[in-house]
Amino acid sequence: MAASAVVCPWGWTDGHPCVGVRVSPTCFWESAYAFRSTPIRDFTDVTRRADGCRFTRCRPRRSSPCRPPPARTFLPSTSPRGRPTDTLHVDAVISKIEHTFAQFPHERATMDDMGRVAKACGCPLYWKGPLFCSAGGERTGSVSVHKFVAMWRKILHNCHDDAAKFLHLLMNPGCNYLVQEDFVPFLQDVVNTHPGLAFLKEASEFHSRYITTVIQRIFYTVNRSWSGRITCAELRRSTFLQNVALLEEEADINQLTEYFSYEHFYVIYCKFWELDTDHDLLIDSQDLARHNDHAVSTKMIERIFSGAVTRGRKVQKEGKISYADFVWFLLSEEDKRTPTSIEYWFRCMDLDGDGALSMFELEYFYEEQCRRLDSMAIEALPFEDCLCQMLDLVKPQNDGKITLRDLKRCKLANVFFDTFFNIEKYLDHEQKEQVSLLRDSESEGPELSDWEKYAAEEYDILVAEEAAAEPWEDGYEAELSPVEQKLSSLRSPLAQRPFFEAPSALGAVDLYEYACEDDDLPPS
Repeated sequence: MAASAVVCPWGWTDGHPCVGVRVSPTCFWESAYAFRSTPIRDFTDVTRRADGCRFTRCRPRRSSPCRPPPARTFLPSTSPRGRPTDTLHVDAVISKIEHTFAQFPHERATMDDMGRVAKACGCPLYWKGPLFCSAGGERTGSVSVHKFVAMWRKILHNCHDDAAKFLHLLMNPGCNYLVQEDFVPFLQDVVNTHPGLAFLKEASEFHSRYITTVIQRIFYTVNRSWSGRITCAELRRSTFLQNVALLEEEADINQLTEYFSYEHFYVIYCKFWELDTDHDLLIDSQDLARHNDHAVSTKMIERIFSGAVTRGRKVQKEGKISYADFVWFLLSEEDKRTPTSIEYWFRCMDLDGDGALSMFELEYFYEEQCRRLDSMAIEALPFEDCLCQMLDLVKPQNDGKITLRDLKRCKLANVFFDTFFNIEKYLDHEQKEQVSLLRDSESEGPELSDWEKYAAEEYDILVAEEAAAEPWEDGYEAELSPVEQKLSSLRSPLAQRPFFEAPSALGAVDLYEYACEDDDLPPS
């Protein structure tokens, strides 16, 4: 059996790697199969454990969330800003804008007028904030027709699709990408003017928390490169601009579940508030370990705080993560089927950063699962048997390693990850038939995602707890909703510290690069 000197991942937790001897991956796989009483010709003969069926269903929603149409697939073009628009079309748009400005005093538009100007430009309503700021209105309080026309004519000549126009409106001069701070004025206008967020007008200290949450969700979904910089191509491939257009059509902000839902923000922030016991808006590893009754293993918590997925953070030196980091953690923990969540947990499990999960890395995480099962008086599946089940589940293209690409092709990546570091969800999966799990993953139609199910359930629980904790004394006083009660109770202590500090980009320091190749993968 071949052997080689390697860095042992077990020594990474204290920052002192140790050198040990391990067998080659191929020999290890062969020896793992040899442990079984009968030879394995095929992964399909692995015995599956299914002690019973148990399904967790969320409460039915009053109405289905609004979903934008799928993002269009664009053919490669020599122009990264779309196809040029003819001059006659540009002149017609400019004429319409001038006619709109003629209706304002002194042909100057204030922020309140920008909705009409945005429609004259042929843009969705909530582009009005970026249009106003890009034309210099933020500095002067109003925009002249001449300055606005000059700005918009330049954009029409240089940017030929919505993605290029929106990026140009938000980005800093000299840049060709968007960073997190660029979204703040746009989202502040949404908070100020969207009817679904009208109740936040009297709770200004919560504006920054909602904005921070939405920004993290935008980068979590759109910034597929993990660079911390959203490019025009990434914006074009995403459904973000379709969601921005839906802001105008949907008065209930909670129906826009991809980015803007206030209920989703409420769930995320309350979960963070429960862990942040000293309310300094930072949590350490012990705080995070308490999430969901210590369901996530200690080794995985250590990996999160190692910098594998929270790179370039100043607070990392202090052993703490911010609320922005927690948003990424919770989205990844509660929905392990999305591309970003698969990348998130793959980075955590890939101890040596070689772009593949070895059997040693899998066993490293599985050992703690076995100990926790033993403490619960539950017999743990031997690692060799668990390994065979996971190989049957993932069906890696190359023997001896599991790559990120393998997990993205697998319909049950959530089952794979939970097996190695989430004891509660692992037990849930064990009680479900494998066929049932696959059927759930392949269901078609507007099925709620795992995150949407979780957020709906948790929001109902939070509202019920608030209603039970503070019952109404009589029917004559003005009633506050449970959400308003929560805002009122949190307002005083949280107002002591400014909240919004846009975190540095997750990808500011490239620890290693993964060949994601999302475009080559079949749609999930």
